[in-house]
Amino acid sequence: MTIGRSRQGGFLTLSLDAPERRNALSATLVRDLAEALAEAGADPGVRAVVLTHSGNTFCAGADLREPPDPEAFVALLRGIVALPKPVVARVAGHVRAGGLGLLGACDLAAAGEGSTFAFTEVRIGVAPAVISMPLLPRLDPRAVARWYLTGEKFGAAEAAAAGLVTAAGPEVDAVLAPLLDGLRRAAPGALAETKRLLTVKVLDTFDEQAGELIALSARLFTTDEAREGTTAFLERRDAAWVW
Repeated sequence: MTIGRSRQGGFLTLSLDAPERRNALSATLVRDLAEALAEAGADPGVRAVVLTHSGNTFCAGADLREPPDPEAFVALLRGIVALPKPVVARVAGHVRAGGLGLLGACDLAAAGEGSTFAFTEVRIGVAPAVISMPLLPRLDPRAVARWYLTGEKFGAAEAAAAGLVTAAGPEVDAVLAPLLDGLRRAAPGALAETKRLLTVKVLDTFDEQAGELIALSARLFTTDEAREGTTAFLERRDAAWVW
């Protein structure tokens, strides 16, 4: 099982638990996380979900050795957005590429100051296609343009300033505590309806663009650039186009 589980009161913590693969989005991890979230949604005792990780990486993006089906990954992202309970990301490590889609789908996110983030897709010859659905409606346009186009690494304070995470600080659990306390004090029915108000535009984006962006992602991964980019990544060298 690639997902750890723990329970404290009404909070269910789901932990991405494949540290040997930097919690990359494999077909198995995507399936296991989707199943765990569906169970949380159906459990009346769960008031909110905390999504965290083992190891020093929250999520390294797509697992290039066992990539998930694009439709399954999109269904996972949409499922987080549509879950009738808040999902809160707890980030105490690195997040790359598709892992940023998980953050964008979450309702709230806390990050420690040692966390780093990067949209690395252009560096391996593809584009941040399907993850744009939960991200673009929520992020500062100038910041996301820079990060998408350059693949630069940036820190937790920059992520908070642009809306990628809710709050950042030296110690992630200190940042997380007031968010969880607020949720603990909120009525469950009111939380569900408030989340519905907040996510309607994001869900509209999924409904309008999912098919087109899945097709774009699939096409890009078959190009010569993607083959060279992924090979260079696995061989830990610069791609042929770097000058």
